[in-house]
Amino acid sequence: MKLTLVTGLTGLLLLGTIVELLRRRQLREKYGMLWLAVLIIVIPLSLFPRLLDNVAELLGVASGVSLVLFLGIVFLLLVCVHLSWEVSALEEETRTLAEDFALLRAQIDADRAARDELVSSDG
Repeated sequence: MKLTLVTGLTGLLLLGTIVELLRRRQLREKYGMLWLAVLIIVIPLSLFPRLLDNVAELLGVASGVSLVLFLGIVFLLLVCVHLSWEVSALEEETRTLAEDFALLRAQIDADRAARDELVSSDG
């Protein structure tokens, strides 16, 4: 009974934290919706653990705890792959922006040098 209460309260605390981070715009909506979806599944299962045993039995898994551990690991691996993909895309975007910036700076320096040369030849 105490474990059910602790896991339920932890889920509600996480739900409040996610909502507050979304409200303050410190967490993007796409990640917030993902975590809210997880919490919407986890909170009822933590408050009513028999539901988890029924789902595990339906899927042919020995116990609900094993099912939760397996799904948790799969979920975290998918989150890691997604975040790695996002970091790779951001690195590519940063590299492209740095190259564009360097080209623009070189063009500005060339224009400035040409203008200075024109001014010095006139004056």
